[in-house]
Amino acid sequence: MADIQEKTDRYERMLADALSEATVTVPAETPLGAAATECEEMARSYLEDGRHFRENGDLVNALSSFSYGYGWLDAGVRMGLFAVPDDSHLFTV
Repeated sequence: MADIQEKTDRYERMLADALSEATVTVPAETPLGAAATECEEMARSYLEDGRHFRENGDLVNALSSFSYGYGWLDAGVRMGLFAVPDDSHLFTV
């Protein structure tokens, strides 16, 4: 079983990598564009929050933040708001 330090490190990398791979596929001026923006902003905010928690020694909340951020982005990919490379191992599509 992975310890919390290793898992927190892995989830932070996964979220950061996922954010760099995902690109918005819907027009920005549409309601779906607004949804994509919100998903991306939430994912980035949770990445920042997780890093803040980690800096303060709170690995439980850091891991939770990275996981929530990843969930926001993955949901956006599943809804078609973002495109990801075909060979990406970071998403459930």
